[in-house]
Amino acid sequence: MAPHTRSATAPHIAHLALLPLQVNCHNMFDAAAGFGGYKESGFGREGGKEGLYSYVRPAWQARPRPSLSAAAKADAAWGKAAAPALPVLPAALPGGGSATALAPGAAAPEIDRTAKLYVGGKQARPDGMYCLPVLTPGGERIDVVGDGNRKDVRNAVEAAAKAAPGWGKRAAHNRAQICFYIAENLAIRAAEFAGRLVAMTGCTEAAAKKEVDASISRLFTWAAYADKFGGAVQETTLYGLTAMVNEPVGVIAIACPDESPLLSFVSLVMPAVVRGNAVVVVPSEKHPLCATDLYQVLDTSDLPGGVINIVTGQRDVLSRTLVEHQEVDSIWYFGDAKGSYHVELLSAKNMKRTFVSYGEARDWHDAEQGEGHEFLHEAVECKNIWVPMGA
Repeated sequence: MAPHTRSATAPHIAHLALLPLQVNCHNMFDAAAGFGGYKESGFGREGGKEGLYSYVRPAWQARPRPSLSAAAKADAAWGKAAAPALPVLPAALPGGGSATALAPGAAAPEIDRTAKLYVGGKQARPDGMYCLPVLTPGGERIDVVGDGNRKDVRNAVEAAAKAAPGWGKRAAHNRAQICFYIAENLAIRAAEFAGRLVAMTGCTEAAAKKEVDASISRLFTWAAYADKFGGAVQETTLYGLTAMVNEPVGVIAIACPDESPLLSFVSLVMPAVVRGNAVVVVPSEKHPLCATDLYQVLDTSDLPGGVINIVTGQRDVLSRTLVEHQEVDSIWYFGDAKGSYHVELLSAKNMKRTFVSYGEARDWHDAEQGEGHEFLHEAVECKNIWVPMGA
């Protein structure tokens, strides 16, 4: 029996001619709309302004990056901690007497107040029980701070990872309100922070007051951005809805510079926090006391524990540990050119986002350099949503 056949009659041909026909076409996307994922969906973006961002720079920033010697690039020991020196017991104490006993009638020496770390909303002693001196420009000791190590970083990252999901899901208005509280509480203690800046950096009282005032103003600026960088709807040639939604990155590690220690700390930390991230911060290595003095400000501003974690110590040693930690989603490094190179190099091994300074100094008082949109871009992951509308 002959097999059943169907002839291509004219009506059938006419019907087929009405259907759209695409030959060798695949993944046809509008270049005006971003495409790509994060987490398990991949890395980076293609198309749209969000895809273009990785290839541009702020207008104020010089185009060439600092060059490094081959030896600096090949330094495999960058960021590795050396064995700490053992403390030396002084031969004599202030006011006379030996190191083990006071002379009759001699005044007792001042008790050291070692600034602790800030992990999970609590002050914590450094794991290694070592400390670093904080000196004036003339070499006199002001105070000491804890010298954090790998275990301290691990504890801080664990606290940040625990706090990040809940903090990111809070209403933007609530995150903004907490940032306003921090600004108000810092303003109450403005004179104290200005005095601390004078002691650490040797700047004038007028310069210190200017930095504190600028820090308070910047806190208000970043608080206002808590609900003003949410995303966009892109008009494309395709019939449908293409949306871009900004979501928190997760856990961001931040290594702060030495210049303008209070203002740079606020300028880096707060955009990440108001956009829903939890952070692990390494404050200025030379002038960390502005950050440790903030512990009480944060405690009295309704900030949940674990959202901001502060680990003092050697910037490059702590930065390397943070780069190698798998639960850190992004690292912002504002140190020298060599450190910037190695942060980017090591981050490539675990596909971690980076934001580095390449050793170039910023004017943190300048609005474009200190509170530009680049900080907000680095504080979010954009999610592209394509919604076809049909015929």
